[in-house]
Amino acid sequence: MKAIAICGSPRKNGNTEILLKRCCDKFSEAGFETKLELLAHKTIKACIGCNGCRKTENNKCVLKDDGFNELYKKTIDSDIIITGSPVYFGSASSQITSFLDRAGYVARANGNPLSRKIGAPIVVARRAGQNFTYAQLVCWYTINDMIVPGSTYWNIAFGREKEDVCSDDEGLKTVDRLAENIIWLANKIK
Repeated sequence: MKAIAICGSPRKNGNTEILLKRCCDKFSEAGFETKLELLAHKTIKACIGCNGCRKTENNKCVLKDDGFNELYKKTIDSDIIITGSPVYFGSASSQITSFLDRAGYVARANGNPLSRKIGAPIVVARRAGQNFTYAQLVCWYTINDMIVPGSTYWNIAFGREKEDVCSDDEGLKTVDRLAENIIWLANKIK
């Protein structure tokens, strides 16, 4: 099984990355081939609705930027897709949103290779907005016909400064259980 975690935080080594690494560690321990991809310091352009992905049969976006097509290929080659975002003014970061919008358009224009893959979002908030952001990201999974397992709570944690999430015991347990549920499910449908 292949798993990819995509960190939509513009901060390297931040709270979102910490939680995604935690998931990746559990996936690796289970014997899954695991990759963590950071969008920090990459430029992933927003979808411009040009429909170029509908006019080609190469399962690619026609926009040129910092590796969207490369990351998209890694995503569709994975069995498990985890995304992470901090909450910015009540929604997901522009980095992750740009990637997911384009990935969704390209996939749906090319036979939906995301269908029936396993995935879930993880969200980090300083204080509020986590449920809106979580719902925003879950909608991407469900509209792409993906399987979204749950956990003991929504996949959220609290933190503002680097490593603050390490003090959120419930958030850490929720992420751990999410990873365990994904591993269990992946092994059941393998």
